[in-house]
Amino acid sequence: METLREWLVFVTEPSVILIDAIALVVIVGSTIQAVFAMVRLLMSTPSERERREVWMRYARWLIAGLTFQLAADIIETSITTDWEAIARVGAIAVIRTFLNYFLERDFGETQARQEQAR
Repeated sequence: METLREWLVFVTEPSVILIDAIALVVIVGSTIQAVFAMVRLLMSTPSERERREVWMRYARWLIAGLTFQLAADIIETSITTDWEAIARVGAIAVIRTFLNYFLERDFGETQARQEQAR
């Protein structure tokens, strides 16, 4: 049984690091992209639609990044035996889930407004 646990830890730890790295790349990349888009908009006279498109693209990528991070947190709990560590991972997962929920809700509301405007 200990061998199975060792195998689980062996597979899980690099998986969590890889998934967190993917989340980091997604979030940092989308943030850089959003900053450049906002600077470009500040140098022109953007329409409300153009500003909204930048925000929506950024929100989509943030949701993707948060989803990757949540996946890593869930996997990490499979090898955590310390209750304090489990509680910490659980709290982080709850915070990310709520943030993800509100981002998706804002995304949905904005899409609904765009469809009504058409």
